[in-house]
Amino acid sequence: MKHKLFAQILLLATLLASTFAARAQLAIEITGAGANPIPVAIARFEGETALPEPVTDVVRNDLQHSGLFSLVETGPQPIGETVIPDLANFRVRGADAILVGSVVPVDGGRFEVRFRLFDTQRQTELGAIALRMTANQHRATGHRVADFVYEKLTGLPGVFSTRIAYVVKAGERYQLQIADADGENPQTALASREPIISPAWSPDGSKLAYVSFEAKKPVIYIHSLASGLRSVVANFKGSNSAPAWSPDGKKLAIVLTKDGQSQLYTVNADGSGVRRIASSAGIDTEPFWSGEWIYFTSDRGGSPQIYRVAPSGGNLQRVTFDGSYNVTPRPAPDGKSLAFVTRNDGRFQVAVMDLASRQVTILTDTARDESPSFAPNGRMILYATESGGRGVLAAVSSDGRVKQRLSVKAADVREPAWGPLPQ
Repeated sequence: MKHKLFAQILLLATLLASTFAARAQLAIEITGAGANPIPVAIARFEGETALPEPVTDVVRNDLQHSGLFSLVETGPQPIGETVIPDLANFRVRGADAILVGSVVPVDGGRFEVRFRLFDTQRQTELGAIALRMTANQHRATGHRVADFVYEKLTGLPGVFSTRIAYVVKAGERYQLQIADADGENPQTALASREPIISPAWSPDGSKLAYVSFEAKKPVIYIHSLASGLRSVVANFKGSNSAPAWSPDGKKLAIVLTKDGQSQLYTVNADGSGVRRIASSAGIDTEPFWSGEWIYFTSDRGGSPQIYRVAPSGGNLQRVTFDGSYNVTPRPAPDGKSLAFVTRNDGRFQVAVMDLASRQVTILTDTARDESPSFAPNGRMILYATESGGRGVLAAVSSDGRVKQRLSVKAADVREPAWGPLPQ
């Protein structure tokens, strides 16, 4: 009965928020690009005029917004996947690769998108795929095509099919929203008059853990995105905050004040098995689980620094030593580098550390950065900052060259979290 009641409340809140959600789409502005963008030609797909929006428009936007590609025009005429384009001609026109394809009607009102990617320099085909879709799946299909092109030309998985979560504050209302990685198609997962913070994706992308203040105190919830149902993971005396999933999705690292100051614990995803993993006379917070380590922020040494400890507890290691303020550790998906927020000449900026060499590079030129979150391929870092007195999201490549800004008119946007690759 409680689950049904919550589902009804959530549905009502979503309907009430739908008008705002339509206006709360993130607008992307490219503020920096890679040094040597890859020139690629994306031909119009044959037959895609039957769709609400051309698949190739989505592909072009994805590749262009990534900052890693420049587009070479092919002209208005479509090129189907059965045609081998004049590769030498496109090479002369500056394209290193060309994508061609067709959208073919199949049974039940569905379509099949067939496409091929060619290397104009080597005069070879790089790959071909066919995808089934309905007419209203043109955007999702376009993202998958762009992922294919990205991976073939860079060697890294594309992330255009991933999703991002973030919190929008407009007036006195907070909304936990989920959008495509390009900021399109925003959906409201939760609307509240109380703050919502710290969204964290489960490893399979089916759930979000987050902290809500709707009970007039911070409580940790797990929210199923498919059903809209949620469960309480931690509602102990005092504060319950900063959920971070284990790699297998069975546990979370959390921060509780039930025994005094903010300290680190682990808990099963069903709320059972709470276990303290570190003790400190100071404040331990902001955990993030990465492989055999849980990284976290602590002022146990006199200033906020980053440490790591095994999930079973035991001896811990200090990670940052330079500067007097280093917080919010976010390891890269491959575990080789660490993004965090550092104070630099009075500005709070996103930095990245190579964990082998301990070399630190400041990536941003803004002054009030927070909440860094790696893309699942490790190429980009999404974070929150301020522009014109409002909270906005921004993204920077791990080498600092590509920069994007994502904003919503007349609203603050904060607490970003980049979701995993689709299963």
